[in-house]
Amino acid sequence: MSEPREVSVSTAALQSLSDVVHQRSRLSVLATLYEVGRCDFAFLSQVTGLTDGNLSRHLQILEEGGLVKIDKVFVGKRPRTLLELAPQGVRAFEHELSVLRDLVEAARPARRGRSAAARKRITSTIPPVVEPDTT
Repeated sequence: MSEPREVSVSTAALQSLSDVVHQRSRLSVLATLYEVGRCDFAFLSQVTGLTDGNLSRHLQILEEGGLVKIDKVFVGKRPRTLLELAPQGVRAFEHELSVLRDLVEAARPARRGRSAAARKRITSTIPPVVEPDTT
């Protein structure tokens, strides 16, 4: 049994991460909208690499959470879906970034303080990633 030891990663900080925001695809959507402000569905799909169906589902979750505003408009006779962060979405994204920054900053001194031998011991217990054979 290993000895209990003190870690700098805060359980409270980890628990403050929102599952709605933290999911990789939704985080990508929020980051894009945070950067560009407002965009259409096609642009967001292209930037995030999500299929239309996946993007639609993630946007639905974000809209239900009050994080994203979705406007369906017509440009000429063509429908267009415009997207932007709601004020709550801006706050949620900035909170996510703040917590992640704090976690990294808290872990840095501990990582620097470990010897090369200790880092090697820790990483040697992690199984290697096996890439699928594509031939």
